[in-house]
Amino acid sequence: MNKDSNTGSMQERFQHLFDVISGQRFLKMQGLGNEVPFFICPYSPQNSVEMSRIQGQLVNRLEQIGVRVLKIDLYDLSIEILKGRDILEQIIEIESSVSKEEFGELLQGVLDPEAHLIPAIAAKLASIDFDVLFLTGVGKVFPYIRSHNVLNNLQSTAKDKPTVMFFPGAYTHSLESGASLDLFCRFHDDKYYRAFNIFHCEA
Repeated sequence: MNKDSNTGSMQERFQHLFDVISGQRFLKMQGLGNEVPFFICPYSPQNSVEMSRIQGQLVNRLEQIGVRVLKIDLYDLSIEILKGRDILEQIIEIESSVSKEEFGELLQGVLDPEAHLIPAIAAKLASIDFDVLFLTGVGKVFPYIRSHNVLNNLQSTAKDKPTVMFFPGAYTHSLESGASLDLFCRFHDDKYYRAFNIFHCEA
Protein backbone atom coordinates (compact mmCIF):
# COMPACT_ATOMS: atom_id res chain seq x y z
CA MET A 1 0.00 0.00 0.00
CA ASN A 2 2.32 2.73 -1.20
CA LYS A 3 -0.36 5.34 -1.30
CA ASP A 4 -1.30 8.65 0.20
CA SER A 5 -2.63 8.44 3.73
CA ASN A 6 -5.85 10.18 2.77
CA THR A 7 -6.83 7.68 0.09
CA GLY A 8 -8.22 4.22 0.58
CA SER A 9 -10.78 3.16 3.12
CA MET A 10 -10.14 3.35 6.85
CA GLN A 11 -10.23 -0.43 6.91
CA GLU A 12 -7.45 -0.56 4.29
CA ARG A 13 -5.41 1.90 6.31
CA PHE A 14 -5.98 -0.10 9.50
CA GLN A 15 -4.83 -3.27 7.74
CA HIS A 16 -1.73 -1.56 6.38
CA LEU A 17 -0.82 -0.18 9.81
CA PHE A 18 -1.31 -3.57 11.41
CA ASP A 19 0.69 -5.38 8.74
CA VAL A 20 3.61 -2.94 8.97
CA ILE A 21 3.72 -2.55 12.76
CA SER A 22 3.40 -6.28 13.44
CA GLY A 23 6.24 -7.12 11.04
CA GLN A 24 9.69 -8.07 12.29
CA ARG A 25 11.33 -5.59 9.90
CA PHE A 26 9.48 -2.76 11.65
CA LEU A 27 9.86 -4.08 15.20
CA LYS A 28 13.57 -4.77 14.74
CA MET A 29 14.03 -1.37 13.05
CA GLN A 30 15.67 -2.85 9.97
CA GLY A 31 16.40 -0.94 6.80
CA LEU A 32 16.44 2.51 8.40
CA GLY A 33 20.03 3.36 7.57
CA ASN A 34 21.19 5.82 10.20
CA GLU A 35 17.75 7.32 10.71
CA VAL A 36 15.83 7.32 13.97
CA PRO A 37 12.90 4.86 14.09
CA PHE A 38 10.22 7.55 13.83
CA PHE A 39 7.14 7.06 11.68
CA ILE A 40 4.39 9.56 10.90
CA CYS A 41 0.83 8.29 10.42
CA PRO A 42 -0.84 11.24 8.69
CA TYR A 43 -4.61 11.29 8.33
CA SER A 44 -7.32 13.70 7.30
CA PRO A 45 -8.51 15.79 10.27
CA GLN A 46 -12.09 14.94 9.23
CA ASN A 47 -11.28 11.31 10.08
CA SER A 48 -10.09 12.03 13.62
CA VAL A 49 -12.88 10.08 15.33
CA GLU A 50 -12.36 7.07 13.07
CA MET A 51 -8.59 7.24 13.52
CA SER A 52 -9.01 7.29 17.29
CA ARG A 53 -11.12 4.13 16.99
CA ILE A 54 -8.49 2.55 14.73
CA GLN A 55 -5.77 3.30 17.28
CA GLY A 56 -7.71 1.38 19.90
CA GLN A 57 -8.26 -1.53 17.54
CA LEU A 58 -4.59 -1.54 16.61
CA VAL A 59 -3.48 -1.67 20.24
CA ASN A 60 -5.86 -4.55 20.96
CA ARG A 61 -4.99 -6.58 17.87
CA LEU A 62 -1.25 -6.04 18.22
CA GLU A 63 -1.33 -7.07 21.87
CA GLN A 64 -3.24 -10.22 20.91
CA ILE A 65 -0.18 -11.33 18.92
CA GLY A 66 2.28 -10.26 21.62
CA VAL A 67 3.25 -6.79 20.33
CA ARG A 68 3.12 -4.44 23.32
CA VAL A 69 2.07 -0.86 22.62
CA LEU A 70 2.74 2.11 24.87
CA LYS A 71 0.28 4.85 23.93
CA ILE A 72 0.99 8.40 25.10
CA ASP A 73 -1.58 11.12 24.46
CA LEU A 74 0.27 14.46 24.49
CA TYR A 75 -2.77 16.31 25.85
CA ASP A 76 -3.26 13.88 28.72
CA LEU A 77 0.47 14.00 29.43
CA SER A 78 0.36 17.81 29.49
CA ILE A 79 -2.39 17.74 32.11
CA GLU A 80 -0.35 15.22 34.13
CA ILE A 81 2.69 17.51 34.02
CA LEU A 82 0.69 20.57 35.10
CA LYS A 83 -0.90 18.61 37.95
CA GLY A 84 2.46 17.15 38.95
CA ARG A 85 3.95 20.63 39.17
CA ASP A 86 0.86 21.76 41.11
CA ILE A 87 0.14 24.60 38.67
CA LEU A 88 -2.94 23.37 36.78
CA GLU A 89 -5.39 25.41 38.87
CA GLN A 90 -3.24 28.55 38.47
CA ILE A 91 -3.11 28.04 34.71
CA ILE A 92 -6.90 27.71 34.53
CA GLU A 93 -7.38 30.86 36.64
CA ILE A 94 -4.96 32.90 34.54
CA GLU A 95 -6.53 31.97 31.20
CA SER A 96 -9.43 34.43 31.37
CA SER A 97 -7.25 37.41 32.30
CA VAL A 98 -4.53 37.26 29.64
CA SER A 99 -4.48 37.35 25.85
CA LYS A 100 -4.40 34.16 23.79
CA GLU A 101 -0.83 34.99 22.78
CA GLU A 102 0.30 35.45 26.40
CA PHE A 103 -1.50 32.27 27.47
CA GLY A 104 0.09 30.35 24.62
CA GLU A 105 3.55 31.59 25.59
CA LEU A 106 2.90 30.61 29.21
CA LEU A 107 1.93 27.07 28.21
CA GLN A 108 4.91 26.81 25.89
CA GLY A 109 7.14 27.65 28.85
CA VAL A 110 5.64 25.30 31.42
CA LEU A 111 5.36 22.47 28.87
CA ASP A 112 8.68 23.06 27.14
CA PRO A 113 9.58 19.79 25.35
CA GLU A 114 13.23 19.73 26.37
CA ALA A 115 12.70 20.72 29.99
CA HIS A 116 9.38 19.04 30.84
CA LEU A 117 7.64 17.05 28.13
CA ILE A 118 10.48 14.76 27.03
CA PRO A 119 11.57 13.92 30.60
CA ALA A 120 7.95 12.95 31.33
CA ILE A 121 7.87 10.73 28.22
CA ALA A 122 11.26 9.24 29.17
CA ALA A 123 9.90 8.33 32.60
CA LYS A 124 7.00 6.47 31.00
CA LEU A 125 9.33 4.67 28.58
CA ALA A 126 11.46 3.50 31.50
CA SER A 127 8.49 2.34 33.59
CA ILE A 128 7.05 -0.29 31.24
CA ASP A 129 8.15 -2.94 28.77
CA PHE A 130 6.87 -2.16 25.29
CA ASP A 131 7.62 -2.86 21.63
CA VAL A 132 6.26 0.24 19.92
CA LEU A 133 5.36 3.75 21.09
CA PHE A 134 2.20 5.48 19.84
CA LEU A 135 2.13 9.29 20.20
CA THR A 136 -1.35 10.78 19.89
CA GLY A 137 -3.12 14.04 20.76
CA VAL A 138 -0.96 16.19 18.45
CA GLY A 139 -3.89 18.31 17.31
CA LYS A 140 -5.15 18.85 20.86
CA VAL A 141 -1.89 20.45 22.05
CA PHE A 142 -1.35 22.77 19.07
CA PRO A 143 -0.01 25.48 19.04
CA TYR A 144 1.71 25.38 22.44
CA ILE A 145 3.35 22.04 21.67
CA ARG A 146 4.60 21.56 18.12
CA SER A 147 5.09 18.09 16.74
CA HIS A 148 8.48 18.81 15.16
CA ASN A 149 9.78 20.07 18.53
CA VAL A 150 8.61 16.87 20.20
CA LEU A 151 10.29 14.71 17.54
CA ASN A 152 13.53 16.72 17.58
CA ASN A 153 13.83 16.47 21.35
CA LEU A 154 12.73 12.84 21.45
CA GLN A 155 15.46 11.61 19.11
CA SER A 156 17.93 10.73 21.85
CA THR A 157 15.27 9.40 24.24
CA ALA A 158 13.14 7.11 22.05
CA LYS A 159 15.67 5.62 19.68
CA ASP A 160 15.56 2.03 21.01
CA LYS A 161 12.01 1.19 19.91
CA PRO A 162 9.93 2.37 16.93
CA THR A 163 7.69 5.39 17.47
CA VAL A 164 4.51 6.13 15.51
CA MET A 165 3.14 9.68 15.70
CA PHE A 166 -0.49 9.95 14.62
CA PHE A 167 -0.67 13.28 12.81
CA PRO A 168 -3.94 15.00 11.80
CA GLY A 169 -2.69 16.56 8.59
CA ALA A 170 -0.18 15.96 5.83
CA TYR A 171 3.42 14.80 5.90
CA THR A 172 4.89 15.55 2.52
CA HIS A 173 8.27 15.40 0.86
CA SER A 174 9.25 17.43 -2.17
CA LEU A 175 12.53 18.34 -3.84
CA GLU A 176 11.67 22.04 -3.61
CA SER A 177 10.67 22.33 0.05
CA GLY A 178 11.95 19.15 1.64
CA ALA A 179 9.81 17.43 4.27
CA SER A 180 6.87 19.30 5.73
CA LEU A 181 4.46 18.62 8.59
CA ASP A 182 1.23 20.47 7.80
CA LEU A 183 -1.15 20.24 10.74
CA PHE A 184 -4.84 20.00 9.82
CA CYS A 185 -3.58 20.32 6.20
CA ARG A 186 -3.58 24.09 6.90
CA PHE A 187 -0.84 25.05 9.35
CA HIS A 188 2.77 24.58 8.37
CA ASP A 189 4.15 23.09 11.58
CA ASP A 190 7.75 22.97 10.41
CA LYS A 191 10.22 20.95 8.45
CA TYR A 192 11.08 17.55 9.85
CA TYR A 193 13.19 15.23 7.75
CA ARG A 194 13.98 12.24 9.89
CA ALA A 195 10.64 10.44 10.07
CA PHE A 196 9.14 7.99 7.60
CA ASN A 197 5.59 8.16 6.30
CA ILE A 198 4.26 4.83 7.56
CA PHE A 199 1.95 4.53 4.55
CA HIS A 200 5.03 4.42 2.33
CA CYS A 201 6.53 1.52 4.29
CA GLU A 202 6.29 -2.03 3.06
CA ALA A 203 4.83 -4.65 5.36
